[in-house]
Amino acid sequence: MTPTLVRQHHRLHPASPSRQSAGARARDWAEIQERMLVPLYEAVYARLEVGTRTRLLGLGCGSGLALLMAAARGAFVTGTDADPERLALARERLLPGDDDGSRRDRARLLGSGPGEVAGRAGQAFNLVTAFDPHSYAAGDVASVLAEAAAVAERGSPVVLAGWGPAERCATSSVLRVASRLAEPSSGASQVLDGAGAAGGYWRLCGRDDLEELAYEAGLRPDGSGRVACPFGYADVDSAVRGLMSTGLFDAAVAATDEKQVDKELTEALHPHLRRDGTVWMPNVFRYLIARV
Repeated sequence: MTPTLVRQHHRLHPASPSRQSAGARARDWAEIQERMLVPLYEAVYARLEVGTRTRLLGLGCGSGLALLMAAARGAFVTGTDADPERLALARERLLPGDDDGSRRDRARLLGSGPGEVAGRAGQAFNLVTAFDPHSYAAGDVASVLAEAAAVAERGSPVVLAGWGPAERCATSSVLRVASRLAEPSSGASQVLDGAGAAGGYWRLCGRDDLEELAYEAGLRPDGSGRVACPFGYADVDSAVRGLMSTGLFDAAVAATDEKQVDKELTEALHPHLRRDGTVWMPNVFRYLIARV
């Protein structure tokens, strides 16, 4: 098949109003937050038997941990992300300067420019992933998925992922700080209660949200699963840094200030603080396997 363009019409991680540098935020994501979704990556790769015959396109690949795990299974991986700082970290992980060339033959890291995937893909992909649970809060995600499907083999799986039900996600109470503080600047009148998001804050998956997204993108749902993904941090400071690195609190910082957000985020984390000083929040994430 002739690949068509894959464009990222939305920013998965909006620019931060924080005083913290973009590079430091990306490093916090890579070193603290990204690993929280490892159980999700492992469950999906095991179910789909990712291996040496897999040609994976990872949308919103962040700093590349999911791609690295797939590459370790022998997969050929291509990742795209709109955040240049995270993408730079992904390149460090997957394309180290002292590499002997073998990994470079099996990994490509691309930005969000039109035509990059189509121009460099070579063979059609046989697996597409959209693991970032926050990416569905903004932008025309269905169009992105539809264009990704256009560079995949017919019948290939497309994996969508998101937060599970609010009652199964301890982090939901902490994330409500973002929506509550950001609400005045956005004009949003609702208080988020685990059913949706406005202005790119956050969203937990409704019962059929992923299926509806798949249908909108022209994909055929073909199975799903739930995975426990607890958020565990060494201390409250690490928890605040990790959560702030997601970009979900950017609108709250813009509406108030970073000091206020840090204060209220710290207070919201208090019920999840354990005696040894660590922070632990059990969560469930859901994934959907759809077919091109």
